[in-house]
Amino acid sequence: MSQTRTETTVVPADLLRSLATRALLGDGVPIDDAEAISRVLVQADLFGIHTHGIGRIPQYLERGRLGGLDPAARVRVERVAPAVARVDGANGIGPLVGARALEAAVEGARGSGVGAAFARHSNHFGPVMPYLFQAAEQGFAAIIASNATTTIPPWGGREARIGNNPLGIGVPSPGGDPIMLDIAMSVVARAKIRRAAAAGNTIPDTWATDIDGNPTTDPHAALEGFLQPVGGHKGYGLSLMVDLFAGLLSGAAYLDHVSSWSVDPERAQDLGHVFILIDTSRLMDADALAARMADFAGILHNTPPADPAAPVRIPGESELAAHRAQSANGVEVTSADVAALQDLAANAVAR
Repeated sequence: MSQTRTETTVVPADLLRSLATRALLGDGVPIDDAEAISRVLVQADLFGIHTHGIGRIPQYLERGRLGGLDPAARVRVERVAPAVARVDGANGIGPLVGARALEAAVEGARGSGVGAAFARHSNHFGPVMPYLFQAAEQGFAAIIASNATTTIPPWGGREARIGNNPLGIGVPSPGGDPIMLDIAMSVVARAKIRRAAAAGNTIPDTWATDIDGNPTTDPHAALEGFLQPVGGHKGYGLSLMVDLFAGLLSGAAYLDHVSSWSVDPERAQDLGHVFILIDTSRLMDADALAARMADFAGILHNTPPADPAAPVRIPGESELAAHRAQSANGVEVTSADVAALQDLAANAVAR
């Protein structure tokens, strides 16, 4: 089946952040919170992660109108130890909870060298990479993860019990590019299957199974079935451990206690997140870290490629290249997403 090209437009990053912020204000999101949410989602688009960018704002606000989340929620941070914080998201918009949890982890790491924040009562918080990038900009190595709605069965099972739980790990490089890994525990994110279904495209049979556990190329059957974990039982194990840290230890819902956004949009999800940050300046000075990171990247880049047309790449490299280009030249986003934000912003002004 031939693919239909989605109409896009290029918007300067500052203008896109302003538009996203104004779109959020009309549904009761306070200005400082709207700015924090917009920063995360626009960074997602800057990195080219459009499935988790500004296109999510209308979805978040619609859930708010249905009662599934509170757009005006005030996130609460409780410092239970010098290096550990517990964050209550108050059923707020996920990227806001994520932003406040990152701030809490940064505070702990600045004071103690290592900081951890465990968030509960949250919702979908976007991709992990913006948080990794913001941590790296401040000199922190980070491990960040969230649990999610169940889409993966336990290894050997026939019913979903585990979410496609994202995990990110990042290490800063003073004056250079950080190395950042942002992965989910399935072969692909569920959002990619939804996009394929909306576009009328098929999917590789390695992405998901149907309801009976059979590999499928039909995205609609895949959405009714299960995602396949990356690395088989190893991906299952990683996803399980993420849920223990992000869900169970945070006090949030876990496994199939997590409510489904798509099935019950009017119910709170009670997602959990975990942010663990390390102040790299406690380990070595900036010049030493920069030299070691440059050497590390050089060893990888200088590896002879199996395909001369495809040189060795480092996790996060393509996203950082997109971030630089789009920061300078504008962010390419779908025209429909921009129009939706403009409508929300106009309604906000009208109110």
